[in-house]
Amino acid sequence: MNAPSDTGADAAPNARPAAAALRNLYVMRFGFALVWAVLLFLTGPATGPVSVVLLVIYPLFDVTAAVIDLRSSGAARPAAALYVNLTLSLLAAIGLAATAATGVPAVLRVWGAWAITAGIVQLIVAVSRRTLGGQWPMILSGAISTIAGTTFILQAGTPAAALTSLAGYATAGGVFFLISALRLHRTAKRS
Repeated sequence: MNAPSDTGADAAPNARPAAAALRNLYVMRFGFALVWAVLLFLTGPATGPVSVVLLVIYPLFDVTAAVIDLRSSGAARPAAALYVNLTLSLLAAIGLAATAATGVPAVLRVWGAWAITAGIVQLIVAVSRRTLGGQWPMILSGAISTIAGTTFILQAGTPAAALTSLAGYATAGGVFFLISALRLHRTAKRS
């Protein structure tokens, strides 16, 4: 048995619109993650009004991305998993808004729980889409997100707890989205 292709060469012709939609969404997610990470890094390691807004915006952007994905990815959309992701991200935004005033450790615990659960969902979604191509970066990103989430929870109990570690997490996630978008571009432009 051959290993699954990540080039999209075996993707069905009707997968092209889904690949193009995902490519565009992933490029948007890369740009957002990069800008968000820079802004969070500039706010510093502690919670403040700007960082609280940024912390809540990130999962809300993920909600928006899940809605766009549900509407645009056609047959390649694993609807149940995307609805789970949407719900998890909305709960994360609420949890971050509620705990941000209590300090960095609480924020890292909420973010960590979200990273673990959302990473598992991302892994499931990416595996279900692997025939589109460009999903191996998303599979890796989902797996790494679960590990990073655990790290955030563990870091919350240390004196080194800082919000700036979330900037690195967002940057890495954004890079995975960009790599996946570039690989999906091949599938989207095949005639």
